[in-house]
Amino acid sequence: MRKTITKKTTPARKIKPATQTAAKESPILKEVKQLYSFMQDNQLDAIEYNQKGLYLRLVKTRPAVVPVPVAVGGSAVAATGGAVAVQEQYKEVLNAPLMGIFFRGSTPSAPPFVKEGARVEKGDVICLIEAMKVFNEMRAEFPCIVKKVLVENGKPVKQGEPLFAIERV
Repeated sequence: MRKTITKKTTPARKIKPATQTAAKESPILKEVKQLYSFMQDNQLDAIEYNQKGLYLRLVKTRPAVVPVPVAVGGSAVAATGGAVAVQEQYKEVLNAPLMGIFFRGSTPSAPPFVKEGARVEKGDVICLIEAMKVFNEMRAEFPCIVKKVLVENGKPVKQGEPLFAIERV
C-alpha cells in the first residue's frame, strides 16, 4: 500500500512591473521576488531556497534593543532635593565649581584651609577639588565668614553641590 502526502500551498502573489515599459525581468529575479512575497505573506523571519544551482537566504532584521538604565527608588530626586534643602536652610552657600573629590587641606595630615567661624578674604584658598588627578584650588570670590562646612573631607562632590554655608561680610 502506497501513501501519498499532498501539501496545500498558496501560490505566491505576482508582482506587477512598476511601469508598462519596464524591461523584462530575469527568471532569477522573479523567483527572488516570489520568495520575498511568500516570506512577507506568511510573516516569516527567514527563508532559505536551494534549487537549480541557486542558493538564497533571506533574513528579516529587527531593530536592535538597547537597554537604558533607569533610576529606581527616586535616588536622583533625593540627591537634588537634598541640595535644595541645604540652600533653603542657609542664606548663602558656596557650590562646587566642578565634579571631583573634596579636600579641606593640602594633605590629609595638614590643617584645613578654613575652619567653621573663620573669616575669609577675597582670593583665599578655601578647599581643593581633585578631578582627574589634578588638584584644583577653590578660592573665595568675596570676603565672608564660613558658618558651616557641608561636605566631609575626602568625599566625592558633584558640580553645583553646596560645600560651605557662608555669610558675606
